[in-house]
Amino acid sequence: MIVPVILAGGTGSRLWPLSRELYPKQLIALVNQNTMLQDTALRTAGIPGSGAPLVVCNEEHRFMVAEQMRQTGVNPAVVLLEPFGRNTAPAVAIAALEAITDGQNPILLILPADHAIADIAAFHRAVEAARSYAEAGKIVMFGVLPKGPEIGYGYIRADRRDPDADVYPVAAFVEKPDRSTAVQYLESGDYFWNSGIFMFTAERYLAELEKFEPAMLTSCRAAHDGSVRDMDFSRLSKEAFETCPTNSVDYAVMEKTTDAMVVPIDAGWSDVGSWSALWEIGAQDESGNVLRGDVLVHESKGCFISAESRLVASVGVEDHIIVETDDAVLVARKDCVQDVKSIVSQLKSRNRQETVTHRKVYRPWGSYQCVDSEERFQVKRISVTPGATLSLQMHHHRAEHWIVVKGTARITRGEEAVILSENQSAYIPLGVTHRLENPGVIPLELIEVQSGSYLGEDDIVRFEDVYGRQA
Repeated sequence: MIVPVILAGGTGSRLWPLSRELYPKQLIALVNQNTMLQDTALRTAGIPGSGAPLVVCNEEHRFMVAEQMRQTGVNPAVVLLEPFGRNTAPAVAIAALEAITDGQNPILLILPADHAIADIAAFHRAVEAARSYAEAGKIVMFGVLPKGPEIGYGYIRADRRDPDADVYPVAAFVEKPDRSTAVQYLESGDYFWNSGIFMFTAERYLAELEKFEPAMLTSCRAAHDGSVRDMDFSRLSKEAFETCPTNSVDYAVMEKTTDAMVVPIDAGWSDVGSWSALWEIGAQDESGNVLRGDVLVHESKGCFISAESRLVASVGVEDHIIVETDDAVLVARKDCVQDVKSIVSQLKSRNRQETVTHRKVYRPWGSYQCVDSEERFQVKRISVTPGATLSLQMHHHRAEHWIVVKGTARITRGEEAVILSENQSAYIPLGVTHRLENPGVIPLELIEVQSGSYLGEDDIVRFEDVYGRQA
């Protein structure tokens, strides 16, 4: 049996300002109406002999991941929660340990959740070609047929002494080359882009990790053995996982094993690793522009322009990336987009929240968006999904006033419980225990006005929470 393993960690900093730490690119619809995670889950559904996927993600993203998977109808066997990121090698190790807990040794198909693949049938054919090699104990990776002298990808050199084979031994791994070297790779026909997609049995991967990264495997075993089941999630032991070294599958295993094989794949693959990559796979108009949202252009060509919250207009702009969100705007030359991460680094050094979250923040019960704020007051727009319940909580430093603008709210305030409908309001004094629920069948929308000496999100004392969160 093939068990897809969807790696849904990472922050996608090169796609800032759309991708943020608490809302990274795999959770965003970048290519079509589905998010990257949803597209990844859906492309596993047609693989012959495949079971329910295992999903590995950061604990902060768990409810968004679970909800997006639910919307696809692809139900994961479990969502494995990392307390913090340790790169792909430990994530795959945890998935392998989970997959063999019942004495099984399935084939694992390792899939990053933030890649785009246009030709699903070609992808499935490549998986089928790799199956027998994985069953025989080989460590298989998928090499993308290069479309040009790309300098942003690592390369795999294949041993193509048998030119008619459909799978080749790996002769060498090559880091990102300069352009002249990439041209030589392309002309030779022996090189493929490293897709980051792998296939092997669970036991074989763990055996290779035992050989090359024993300390990593020890930490992963302890973290998995100490995991706790929570609803549809499995929480790894934070103390054990904290000791785990950080490394990728490529460096930890692939570049050291003697049994690496590469399967060529020509399926319209992209890792969507930058705004220029998104422009390349986007629907371009007659001037080579990819336009998203409320955008007007005049004498502009070769641009990617995305508007999230307002009108964006360009005049006489060529080969530029313009991305607008409700709290940030990025303008960059298309050939400089790899340097976006330097802006993210500057923002982090200044403790700016624009790297962490958008103004609209998602929660397991819905979302909230800051509308206005000054010293001692803050206004939020809160949306609660039907049937959802916020935690029973209290604040030490702020009072709250709730005004319902759509739907019905059930409010617990101290010892009383009241039902509010549109245009009705409730006041929650400082220090009073309270809870907000949506008992209706349509989303509840309300305006919250906070006032007090401190308005941070960490001023929450939770007494009960259906989502297992703590203050």
